[in-house]
Amino acid sequence: MLPLELCYCNTRNRCIDLSEMKQPPTIVKQSVKDYIVDPRDNIIIECEAKGNPVPTFSWRRNGKFFNIGKDPRVTMRKRSGTLEIGFRSGGRPEDYEGEYQCFATNDLGVALSNKILLRVSKAPLWPKEVLEPVVVTEGTPLVLACNPPPGLPPPFTFWMNSAMTPIPQDKRVSMGLNGDLYFSNVLIKDAHTDYCCNARFLFTHTIQQKNPFTLKVLTIAESTPTFLSPSGTESSKMVLRDEQLLLECIAAGLPTPTIKWFKKGGDLPGRKVKFDNYNKTLKIINVSEEDAGEYVCMANNHLGSIRHSIFVQVKAAPYWLDKPSNLVLAPEENGRLVCRANGNPKPIIEWLINGQPIESTPHSPSRQVLGDTILFRSVQMGSSAVYQCNASNQHGYLLANAFVSVLDMLPRMLGPKNQLIKVIVNNRTFLDCPFFGSPLFKNGQGSGLDGGHYRVYINGTLEIKRARAEDEGTYTCVANSMLGKAENQVRLEVKEPTRIVRVPEHRSAVRGSLAHFDCKVKSDPSLPITVAWSKDDKPLSLDCTVCMSMVVLIPCFYADRPDAPVELDLSDPTARSVRLTWIPENDHRSPVTGQYTLYMHPGRWQNLSTYPGDLNSVILQLAPYANYQFRIIAINAVGQSQPSRPSPRYLSNGAAPDAIPRGLRGWGSKKDNMEITWEPLLNLERNGPNLHYSVWWRRNDLGEGWSNVTTVESKHVIHNTETYMPYEIKVQARNEFGQGPESNVVVGYSGEDKPTDAPTDLQVSKVDSTKANLHWKPVDLSSVQGEFKEYRLYYWRESSLVPGLVVSKEKKTKGFYSIVAEPSGILSDLVPFSKYKMFLVVANNRFEGPPSNTVDITTKEGVPDAPKFFRINRRTFDTIHLEWDKPLEPNGILIGYQLKYQTGELVGRPQLETLPPNVTTFTLRMPDRSTRYKFYLSALTQVGSGEVYAEEKALTVCLLSSLLPCVCVCVLCVPPAYIDQVDIATQGWFIGLMCAIALIILILLIVCFIKRSRGGKYPVRDKKDLPLDPVDQKDQDGSFDYHSDEDNKPLQGSQTSLDGNVKESDDSLVDYGEGGDGQFNEDGSFIGQYTVKKDKDETEGNESSEATSPVNAIYSLA
Repeated sequence: MLPLELCYCNTRNRCIDLSEMKQPPTIVKQSVKDYIVDPRDNIIIECEAKGNPVPTFSWRRNGKFFNIGKDPRVTMRKRSGTLEIGFRSGGRPEDYEGEYQCFATNDLGVALSNKILLRVSKAPLWPKEVLEPVVVTEGTPLVLACNPPPGLPPPFTFWMNSAMTPIPQDKRVSMGLNGDLYFSNVLIKDAHTDYCCNARFLFTHTIQQKNPFTLKVLTIAESTPTFLSPSGTESSKMVLRDEQLLLECIAAGLPTPTIKWFKKGGDLPGRKVKFDNYNKTLKIINVSEEDAGEYVCMANNHLGSIRHSIFVQVKAAPYWLDKPSNLVLAPEENGRLVCRANGNPKPIIEWLINGQPIESTPHSPSRQVLGDTILFRSVQMGSSAVYQCNASNQHGYLLANAFVSVLDMLPRMLGPKNQLIKVIVNNRTFLDCPFFGSPLFKNGQGSGLDGGHYRVYINGTLEIKRARAEDEGTYTCVANSMLGKAENQVRLEVKEPTRIVRVPEHRSAVRGSLAHFDCKVKSDPSLPITVAWSKDDKPLSLDCTVCMSMVVLIPCFYADRPDAPVELDLSDPTARSVRLTWIPENDHRSPVTGQYTLYMHPGRWQNLSTYPGDLNSVILQLAPYANYQFRIIAINAVGQSQPSRPSPRYLSNGAAPDAIPRGLRGWGSKKDNMEITWEPLLNLERNGPNLHYSVWWRRNDLGEGWSNVTTVESKHVIHNTETYMPYEIKVQARNEFGQGPESNVVVGYSGEDKPTDAPTDLQVSKVDSTKANLHWKPVDLSSVQGEFKEYRLYYWRESSLVPGLVVSKEKKTKGFYSIVAEPSGILSDLVPFSKYKMFLVVANNRFEGPPSNTVDITTKEGVPDAPKFFRINRRTFDTIHLEWDKPLEPNGILIGYQLKYQTGELVGRPQLETLPPNVTTFTLRMPDRSTRYKFYLSALTQVGSGEVYAEEKALTVCLLSSLLPCVCVCVLCVPPAYIDQVDIATQGWFIGLMCAIALIILILLIVCFIKRSRGGKYPVRDKKDLPLDPVDQKDQDGSFDYHSDEDNKPLQGSQTSLDGNVKESDDSLVDYGEGGDGQFNEDGSFIGQYTVKKDKDETEGNESSEATSPVNAIYSLA
């Protein structure tokens, strides 16, 4: 994949601008899916995206377009999609609860955020109640109910007395997961008058207290254990994968019962299990599918015991197996997007393009959807888009954005030119060649360097595994594509290392005599060399008695790596260990600080263990039935020695397997079989030859004996089974030395078949504009022939009751999980004023059953959606022209439109206009040209007014012209005024600036008049030679007619350079040869350009005059 940063910086911090490269939008920051906010703070919903062009942002709330402009409390940050909702001027945060989704859009596509469920934290008060004293007999159980008020998020509960001291808890007295206080048995000492339950709300940092309980205790004898929570002998629990499983058992009895936990048919997962609350709570973190099964808690005292079984079912929200990633392609290139996810039940994969379902977008011959994969063949320019993959099941969803960008760019080298790299001979060397371009191209060198001790990486880097003298030279990196090529050169110099080839030797000399110490150094001849000597680790000072050169008069000491140990010997063999002994060698004046052992198995040297430096004999722990060789490496402060010579070979004794095959499961690949699979043992776990597996199975519901088979494979298939029957299975590894431990018993199921029965008597009641209640008669669960997954409703929009409105008949589904005798459900998100058809099927994990009866319904008329668009154009100075289109979904028969408007300061009563349904334009005459106006437009049906489309516009125009032949026109266009911004025309600094500009223009006009009266020359054409262009003609009322060919392009001013020349820009008014309409865009911007068409010859002949003209400078500022 090509890099998509807008600026590449190389190692010399030289940045290369890539800003001209187009990039679809990508979401880089967003709020969490379940977003709880503090009601005392402003609400901030984050949405940040990158892209080129810079993306624009919009929001949906509860599935509908969220018009930010009509709500003064809601603002959007500049160059961002982050919403800020403030409440200084009033309002309730609860009014903004709902589901929000952000859309980031540019010319190449639309990226979507997750659906953000916004909820406001709540801390309700505790209901007032009068608590009667609780009278119990000693030895009996007791539960003091807390029942805290439901908050968001739920409060944290704890128990205290009136002195604000926590209630002491132990295995007899403890608080349950629901906040209640449980007494396994009550003692006389428990009689108190101040048992208070407290609820702490995290967001508001408040604590609320329940009225205190008064406890009175009478005396009684001992009792056998009973369960306070949970009740009965069995219960069930469903938990999602990777979440935390909490199981609780609280028992009563005197003496206090002891709680024990175990898993039926296996052991508890030791590394993930934790017991809390005095063994009453079993906690398993990061739950996986293997943790499903029957958990049993047992309570016992000396009078007896009692058990409770909890059946745990592990489901899974969708999780990624292969997340789609961005794809950059060149024209005519192929590619693919892959979106794979897993979950329980298996998630449904849905593809979208720019936020729209892929089925509803125009067909593209270069795109093919194959389930979780989209194939692209021979893509073309203009087919860039952002694709969304939504993987969902009943427990959650995943949403991923991945853009497909089709680029057409020349190759470009990003690294420094003609770089010089110096390396030491025999060292590994990397020559980097960073590049950019589209399509992807390959790097090639003139001599085809790839292979041997050269290796070329896909990013252009050339690796030289061991640099040699003959590798020195100039290397050329060439990047080729169908559009051209680029190249860069790197010069490599290979240098000899500097090393001491003759070390000084110890010498004894008579005082006053000459002592020679030789230190011979070898280095690369092209590099300067400096020799330094030291005495007792201090630099040697030069005087007349010392000759400083390669030969000196003092000893030179240095440390080096130790020599490798020698004479490795093996002794004292046992079943799983052996003693290794060795002789240390010279440490070269640096003590050995550590040693580690290598062993050869299987076929390569691996680190076995590390030992202190003062040892020369250790006992090694070995795996059974393995052929070993050992080596020792010594370590000191300088480094590590070479490995020693290998020890003699040693074959450890064999043994029965210690490991249990992992991942045991049973499942049906066909309706009449069950496949039993497991993971084979690793080589080091075999412990001997002739490894095979013994597999046992039996029907779980018949109480029959075990069947078994022995196999060398890691799979066994049982054929001719009944459909979807439970089996107990287990597996054991064996070899020639014996059998290993058996695995835990696991319950598997044979294959599923198609359900045979269909739901009957499907009926629909209480149909309104968007919802309908469904009722049906259930199927016999035995007819599902598999695990019951859901009742699945298929429904589609047959037609709309609005004449001439074409609708999509795409089938949609909705699942209902219900096993009650009279199942029902609510179907929502229907389109008003439409005819629907639907039928129901029952589904297991693999198949769907036959359909039920088909039902027709008709939804009632509703209020219409907002108009498709609402444009405000300014035809003349005092006239505004409004234009709109009918809603995409009228949701009924339109009877008209309702238009309200008033000044932006909200002064006076709003004006109301009711227009017939066939009218989609309106012209308004403005009494005040500089007043801000606010417009509200909505469509009407018999039910009422629909969603309001709100727009606010402002315009301030200053037109100055002289009566002299020196014609000057000053045009000031105020940028789009958003609702939450201050009117710039009323600011003091702005008024002062306009006055200063007007004064300067007046002075220039006076100078112009004086020069003309004196016969001065200046570049102004005579009126008789200045025919107005047809677009410059005036209206009958004397005003200019403004128009623009680029209504939707925002005006950007050019800048004046430091040397006084005007920097030309495509958007500068100096460069426009024609005037243009002043129009409002949909986003509220007002684009108007006013100028007189310049004579081409005159412009070319007076460049310097126009460049320094104050009038031109003012044009540039506009």
